[in-house]
Amino acid sequence: MTPADRPRPAPSRVRHTVLGFAATLAVITYVDRVCIAQAAPFIQQDLGLTSAQMGMAFSAFTLAYALFEIPGGWLGDWIGPRKVLMRVVVIWSVFTALTGYAWNAASLIVARFVFGAGEAGCFPNLTKAFMNWLPAAERTRAQALMWLSARWAGALTPLLVIWVMTWLSWRNTFVLFGGLGVVWAVIFYRSFRDHPREHPRVNAGELELLRENDANAIGHPRVPWARLLRSRSVWLLWLQYACLSYGWLFYITWLPTYLKETRGLELNQNAFTQWLGQVLGGMLSPDTTQKVLVAALAGVPLFVGGLGCLASGWVTPHLVRLTRNVARTRRLLALTGFTGASALLVASFYIKDPLLAMFAMGMASFCNDLTMPGSWSTCMDLGGRYAGTLSGSMNMMGAFGGTVAPLVIGIILDATARDWAVTFWISGAIYFLGGLCWLGIDPVTPIEE
Repeated sequence: MTPADRPRPAPSRVRHTVLGFAATLAVITYVDRVCIAQAAPFIQQDLGLTSAQMGMAFSAFTLAYALFEIPGGWLGDWIGPRKVLMRVVVIWSVFTALTGYAWNAASLIVARFVFGAGEAGCFPNLTKAFMNWLPAAERTRAQALMWLSARWAGALTPLLVIWVMTWLSWRNTFVLFGGLGVVWAVIFYRSFRDHPREHPRVNAGELELLRENDANAIGHPRVPWARLLRSRSVWLLWLQYACLSYGWLFYITWLPTYLKETRGLELNQNAFTQWLGQVLGGMLSPDTTQKVLVAALAGVPLFVGGLGCLASGWVTPHLVRLTRNVARTRRLLALTGFTGASALLVASFYIKDPLLAMFAMGMASFCNDLTMPGSWSTCMDLGGRYAGTLSGSMNMMGAFGGTVAPLVIGIILDATARDWAVTFWISGAIYFLGGLCWLGIDPVTPIEE
């Protein structure tokens, strides 16, 4: 029997460790970025900051996150995600910890800016790792699991921060969270390799399964910017992600204020909420109980949104088998997601019962995240060996959309005497625009073709 005639061994499963690294890093990423919202009142009090100065610290993260998306993704295409992720995770973890050592507004703003620059390299390089390590059929599901982890981390972080800060000061809380990232970076760098053939535990069967990924090898990429900028699909991919981020940023910025201003009395009168408050009140102080209730309600959209990521990853392969067309499947999920998010978000404002209203808002977030895995998988298919750069540029546009949203909502509220209905209708219209973009996107044809 010749070597070619011998049966190949069953593929090893080393590629699944990439999913584990991506999921845990997504959790750390969102814990580090969301925790400052709960700590903000203590930071303002200790440092004597105005609301405007605190807002500048929030915006410093978002601005840096947007500016460094493309450089972070491009570096992953050039020198590989292993080196880039190890460095950026250490950088943002150090500056998460240094947030706890801020002594004035300027030091806090600098710490949050560098923190944002580090986090900008996270998701483009995880996408590049998926391109190198996963067959095409497994990539959408991998993106779904990664974003599920991120969303649920964001939903649970407010409760986690409240619990940790019953034991530690806000300064030591940031130091603790910063340490988690350093531990991850050490384990990742020792265990991960940029290409499966470099890993000692990958067998011949798994290498054969991943042979199609050889074209995604790292190297100095001459990014075809002219071709990218001439592509209608790329421009529409950027625009739809900006629309998606505009709608989603409401959940992590203005939602607690909205609940307090328009739903506060109704929530206090709701029978279920009163019962929950009595249960928690038996274990916690009234002030802490109120914080826990607000944090739990504010986390509903992120938690349900994570289920949307999971549903997208589960249903995509079934729809592909049914339609026999990947492009049609992605468009169908995106149109369903954007249209559903638009209708449900607007409807949530007009539902009188507060729990039903939060359910509708949670389902809007579910529809929002139904589109997420498809967007990132499209970056992998369109970008090919430039997947890090293209996904970074898409996430950059999303960050710009997210930067605009809180500012525009604040301006509208001031100009309309706190008329929240206007903000909901505008967000719904922007969601709908994002769905229309998918009518013109070719989500499968590589840019190089």
